[in-house]
Amino acid sequence: MNGPPTGPRQRQRQRQRQRPAGGLRPFSPFSIKTKLGTLVVVSVFITTGLLLVALRTDTELRFITVFSVIASMLITQFVAHSLTAPLDDMTTVARAISHGDYTRRVRGAGRRDELGDLASTINLMADDLEAVDRHRKELVANVSHELRTPIAALRAVLENVVDGVSAADPETMRTMLKQTERLGGLVETLLDLSRVDNGVVPLRARRFEVWPYLSGVLKESRLAAAGRPGLLSGSGGHTRNDVHLHLDVFPPELWAYADNERLHQVVANLIDNAVKHSPPHGRVTVRARAGDAPGGLVLEVRDEGPGIPEAERHRVFERFNRGSARGGDGGTGLGLAIARWAVELHGGRIGVAESSRGCRILVTLPGSSQAPC
Repeated sequence: MNGPPTGPRQRQRQRQRQRPAGGLRPFSPFSIKTKLGTLVVVSVFITTGLLLVALRTDTELRFITVFSVIASMLITQFVAHSLTAPLDDMTTVARAISHGDYTRRVRGAGRRDELGDLASTINLMADDLEAVDRHRKELVANVSHELRTPIAALRAVLENVVDGVSAADPETMRTMLKQTERLGGLVETLLDLSRVDNGVVPLRARRFEVWPYLSGVLKESRLAAAGRPGLLSGSGGHTRNDVHLHLDVFPPELWAYADNERLHQVVANLIDNAVKHSPPHGRVTVRARAGDAPGGLVLEVRDEGPGIPEAERHRVFERFNRGSARGGDGGTGLGLAIARWAVELHGGRIGVAESSRGCRILVTLPGSSQAPC
């Protein structure tokens, strides 16, 4: 999904990344150094011109000196104002950002000098801070909403048992267990998110047989839907048992080199997402093929749902994206974001591929250049 920058903001970021280290810029007629040099040259020309006038008209030198000083000060004031006005604006915006107001932006980002670059950098920083602040608020709101439901249900069941309204029979215990498992899954998702942000997750890659491994993941997903509705798989958890899960691995002895735990997060989240958006009695296919390098793996998860419009495909792996293009699923919107993180941790790629029907997610893992024993 890491294609070329498509929007003006992305192109601006790309230009800043490509700028030479140390802040060096190519010569520009609009740079501050050029302006200051021009100021000195103009001041010298004015003074020289007035001296020539004084010599030819017998004007007293003191008048010429006064006129030269006044002319130089006026020009200097004009140039200084054009340089200090943006700095005053930057100071105001930086002070607002330090107080938590991330909506302010610096004017003059279109200038073709160093101040324009600084204004663009401050605006990009404000954009990033605003996005982080928005994600933080969305996280609090989503987590609060997701935690409130199982906690309220668990409290209601416990109150009924304590008040004698219902007995502590196996069915009541199963209801309580279901809500407890949902809470545990949400906490695990938050831990995964914390590991993503802190970058503290080690990659423990090893060789494994693909068919038995994926068969186990699909079996867990079937049990989660049929035996314990509401049990979370990955970061989500589907409660439908009318969707058929199909596994296609070729060759049957296919092996791969990856971190089993991280790959489990990827497959479980993709299956969970595909099942949620499948039509009644639909089919979800998990397809595995060998990659280009030894131990490489190409995974494909396909469903028969409404699919994802091309304009929305770049957003499906963003945090808190609840799949508005496919009607939403009521989850936290973190499952596919965690799947992308796990794939990128391997150095692989994940994206929405073209499909004539439904949604097709394609995962490519690089494997290892050496075949481990």
